[in-house]
Amino acid sequence: MLTICGDIARPLRRPAAALSVTALAGLMALLAACSPTLNWREVRPEGTRLALLLPCKPDKAQKTVPLGGPATPLSMLGCDAGGATFAVAVAQLGDAAQAEAVLAQWQSLALANMKAGPAQVAPLKVPGASAVLVTAQGQRADGTVVNGQAAYFAQGSQAFQAVLYADRIVPEVAETFFSSLKFE
Repeated sequence: MLTICGDIARPLRRPAAALSVTALAGLMALLAACSPTLNWREVRPEGTRLALLLPCKPDKAQKTVPLGGPATPLSMLGCDAGGATFAVAVAQLGDAAQAEAVLAQWQSLALANMKAGPAQVAPLKVPGASAVLVTAQGQRADGTVVNGQAAYFAQGSQAFQAVLYADRIVPEVAETFFSSLKFE
């Protein structure tokens, strides 16, 4: 027996089935309202030892790009959540000696593509690799302002770029994304 409190407390009697349906509907509404914008999950780009967190189910893409001279196979995982774009790209270099030059070229191309102003480059801790974090503000193709952060690192003959683009980058979100990068 449930009671409703007011000026006069009175018993409320409902059949058990009706109460269960009502309770279930209320619980479902509550869960839908509490659904997080960023649903972090661990992903592992195929053919790599890299693991990282993405805040949404990623889409996959592959293409060949001219990084470091010859055509380079590039695979990507990426998604949009909470007003931001998150992606990780892997370039298969074939020769580990090319990694440093390819990463430098990749940084330059990414900054030019977003018409970035001066960039800040800082070391980034990625267990199993030497990495840098590049932070810049630029513009999208439609001319609107975009802020970007990108990590660049390599392991063996694979070069990596992990990026976050948003109108405004939330520090806690960026920290979760970039601190999750690790090799296993």
